[in-house]
Amino acid sequence: MNNRQTRILLVDDHAVVRTGYRALLEMNPSLVVAAEAATADEAYAAYRKHAPDVVVMDIMLPGSSGIEATRRIVTFDARARILMFTMCTHPSVVQQALEAGALGVLTKDSSPDLLVEGVCSIARGKRVLSRHIAESVAFSNYVPESKLFGYLTPREFEMCRLLVSGHSLDQIAEYLNLSPKTVANKLSTARRKLGVSSDIELVKLASEVGLVPWVTERRLGLDVMTTQDAGDEVSI
Repeated sequence: MNNRQTRILLVDDHAVVRTGYRALLEMNPSLVVAAEAATADEAYAAYRKHAPDVVVMDIMLPGSSGIEATRRIVTFDARARILMFTMCTHPSVVQQALEAGALGVLTKDSSPDLLVEGVCSIARGKRVLSRHIAESVAFSNYVPESKLFGYLTPREFEMCRLLVSGHSLDQIAEYLNLSPKTVANKLSTARRKLGVSSDIELVKLASEVGLVPWVTERRLGLDVMTTQDAGDEVSI
């Protein structure tokens, strides 16, 4: 009989949120939080140091995103098991997370039990999506504009996210270890793919997807789940 606990790395930029997740997860005797991180760089370093069984990762982090952290972790360890736990539910964002290597995506308005079940499923190597996310991804095939950000490469997506979050070209270059000229060129390519001609148009488009932090935070305070099954988990 294997009594080994599943070791978890929690990644969220709010300490009080991490404290709540830790308390919730450790109510299950088979789970233990081995480490915490508040940024993408901290997440990557913590993964290398602690080698957790599962990473619970927010997408919207200060600086580089949880998607970029996922990409780096999976590049380091292709067996990494990462669950995105986020308020960003747009199909394009979910697609980028899954393509970066995440095994699942749950919304932060999921029930506590679903988070615990999701972590346990990911630990077993299963893929997990909130029912709401699974439905939005499925229907995105019939709404072409919902897939726009999915046409970007992971680096183009990350640069756009950083730009609309208020970072300068120099800051983006520093975060991603690239030259400002390379960043400018890739952003130009991204705008062309998205069909926008200015940063203002890019911000407007990104706000509709949930990539603009202050817009996402306002929605988090206003949105109320009205359907009973909106948080149900779908395991694959």
